[in-house]
Amino acid sequence: MTGLPLLTILIAIPLVAGAIVLFLNASGARWVALIATLIDLGVSAYLWLLYDPNGAQWQFTEFHPIAGNFSWALGIDGIALVLLNLTTFLMPICIGASWRAIEKRVPEYMAVFLLMEALMLGVFAAQDLFLFYVFFEGGLIPMYLIIGVWGGVERIKASYKFFLYTLLGSVLMLIAMLYMVATAHTTSIPVLMGYNFSSQAQTWLFLAFLASFAVKLPMWPVHTWLPDAHVQAPTAGSVILAGILLKLGGYGFVRFSLPMFPDGSAEFVPLMFVFSGIAVVYTSLVALVQRDMKKLIAYSSVAHMAFVTFGLFAMNRQGIEGAMVVMLSHGLVSGALFLVVGVIYDRLHTREIAVYGGLSNNMPGYALLFMLFTMASVGLPGTSGFIGEFLSLIGTYHALSWGAIAATTGIILGAAYMLWLYWRICFGEARTAEAAAMVDLSTREWWLLAPIALAVLWMGVYPESFIRPIRNDVGRIVARLDGVAPAGDSHLTLPPMHMQMGATH
Repeated sequence: MTGLPLLTILIAIPLVAGAIVLFLNASGARWVALIATLIDLGVSAYLWLLYDPNGAQWQFTEFHPIAGNFSWALGIDGIALVLLNLTTFLMPICIGASWRAIEKRVPEYMAVFLLMEALMLGVFAAQDLFLFYVFFEGGLIPMYLIIGVWGGVERIKASYKFFLYTLLGSVLMLIAMLYMVATAHTTSIPVLMGYNFSSQAQTWLFLAFLASFAVKLPMWPVHTWLPDAHVQAPTAGSVILAGILLKLGGYGFVRFSLPMFPDGSAEFVPLMFVFSGIAVVYTSLVALVQRDMKKLIAYSSVAHMAFVTFGLFAMNRQGIEGAMVVMLSHGLVSGALFLVVGVIYDRLHTREIAVYGGLSNNMPGYALLFMLFTMASVGLPGTSGFIGEFLSLIGTYHALSWGAIAATTGIILGAAYMLWLYWRICFGEARTAEAAAMVDLSTREWWLLAPIALAVLWMGVYPESFIRPIRNDVGRIVARLDGVAPAGDSHLTLPPMHMQMGATH
């Protein structure tokens, strides 16, 4: 659209910057990483301005053959566009959050973070099946290093658990991809989205991809790696893990499972709803008894991502649009909540809820922003959390009403554990002298949290600005699912009385 390979530039900027920072001192590495991520944010914002929601499905496309079926093929639709922008929005904030928290091996840390940004952007932009797989699995390595090198006391155990869980599921996905290429004779993702595999093949292909996406999302019962990873990861690692990496599973369902395997997806709708229902209730109850702030927010992430699977496998427009908005909102809100935890962890070096209390007295600015993000997590109207959960619930109710009941239970429990957390941290009397002596947010911390607060309010007040780019793409997925989507509970209702009487005669 501009004559420039904008997507390649978007991926190349953090790669080049990552190579440069390895040769700099700590201060230089921080500044180069920050500048590179801000430039990338500017490029992605330019893409948003150029993108035509009513234009071609795939825009900014690039194609360069590499070897055999493998090619450098890039292009984005509206769904990829919003996730690209979420990634580039959070990355400068992550660099800022690491400014003082990371003191050892700073150039290496910044290089690993920049590498992760490039790989995640590649996931959303890839149009070649194997190129997608390289980016998708490549993202494991920098996150493994961030947890394993710069994490907490039990970082080695957590990093291995994260790596093994996510890698084992992806082996099955690779086998499924090889079968797809052998059958359809193409590695083009846009072509495969319209290819009709046999119903039997779709069943097995769906299960193979589910093995990978369920771990990444993460779904119950393969969610157990997430709390450990969050607790051990540094603050910025938790932000990017919750904000972006968890979205790769949801993106995989939207890009592969639903359009490529509609029959297979429809076959497993009841199973997906059962898993989602258990996740939203069980992990909410587990969150209620946590003593560590990071663990509580980690379990809340599992519950919120269950809304994504509810909405996606409702297989209707409201559900899929709601799932996308939930992903965007959760990326902002969960990232902000981990930053909020990081602010007080940097002061007292503990995440134990029992240590704090009464912070609204000595940290009013902190308490104000914490309250906003808590309300967004709960789904208060006027914040980003409301519209996504509302649309997801409507779509779920139209598909299977009992799923909506389970999801609503999760909303009630979510309000319980988040308000309990906020009350224990910010209200009442300070439980320790150290907590009472903490100073309010610094200028740097305001700069980190204020942009997310504005985005949360903007999405809550005017969600159309985020739904408009994805509307036509969601419509194409819904059209692909036509005829196989769940019909709802209409088949359970009794026929009209005159028909019953006619049947008896």
